[in-house]
Amino acid sequence: MSNRQLAPRVSAASSGSESMTATKTVERHYTTGLTRENIERALREAGKNPRRLSPADLVPLEDFHSLGRIATVQLIQLAGVSSADRVLDAGTGIGGTARLLAAQAGCHVTGVDLTAEYCETAEWLNTAVGLSSRIDVRRADVTELPFADGTFDVVISQHVQMNIADKARLYAEARRVLTPGGRLALWDVTAGQVQPITFPVPWAADPRDSHRITPDELREVTAGAGFAVTAWNDLTEAAAEAMRAFFAAPANPLGLHVFVPDFAEKAANLVANADQNRIRLIQAVVIAQ
Repeated sequence: MSNRQLAPRVSAASSGSESMTATKTVERHYTTGLTRENIERALREAGKNPRRLSPADLVPLEDFHSLGRIATVQLIQLAGVSSADRVLDAGTGIGGTARLLAAQAGCHVTGVDLTAEYCETAEWLNTAVGLSSRIDVRRADVTELPFADGTFDVVISQHVQMNIADKARLYAEARRVLTPGGRLALWDVTAGQVQPITFPVPWAADPRDSHRITPDELREVTAGAGFAVTAWNDLTEAAAEAMRAFFAAPANPLGLHVFVPDFAEKAANLVANADQNRIRLIQAVVIAQ
């Protein structure tokens, strides 16, 4: 972390009480009290030692977003992450993206997440695979990042903004903590032409926690925060086809269902929403100006 003073926060569009309420409902959606317990049990049943793991042991269950590990690998490559980069994994969940970056790109990663239970699980898994020295985990709100200006070279955000109503504040904070020329790499669910979507989905049980905008609006809000687009890909159809094939195959005992309640229903609705043009899946890299 830089020695410079933290910059003043971007003022939110909503009041403090409204923002706090939204934060609590989002955290409640992801908190079960059983994340680590369920993962440990599944690992033991699969013949793994939960205290001594290899990064490959966790691949089936650690990428909590559409297309899983495929999407993560593609996004890291598109962003051109190198070992010299200081990377923020904004919305790290249980830490899958951070571990992949540390293990394969060899960079130092800071992961932040709003859900305390996920942060605790991420720290345990980082230690279990021998990557804790390369990864810091902080519990934090991505709209109020506890870092100085210009701390990072890359910010990676996968399936996070759908839970956040104040997009301007979200992307202003990402821009603030990036160096000039730094990259913001996005893999996001946006709004399609047909509405409403079918709930529950992985990020929300009902409309209260779902704040999607259209792809054009996403471009506009990132531009307004000081970013310029260098890559922008709508992967909806390809992603839906791949996910359909994946979910039709025999279930892996170490899948996301281990710690995500009602995962089968949420995944089926995700694919159906994509097929019906209720959501669009956007992969992008934007550069801090």
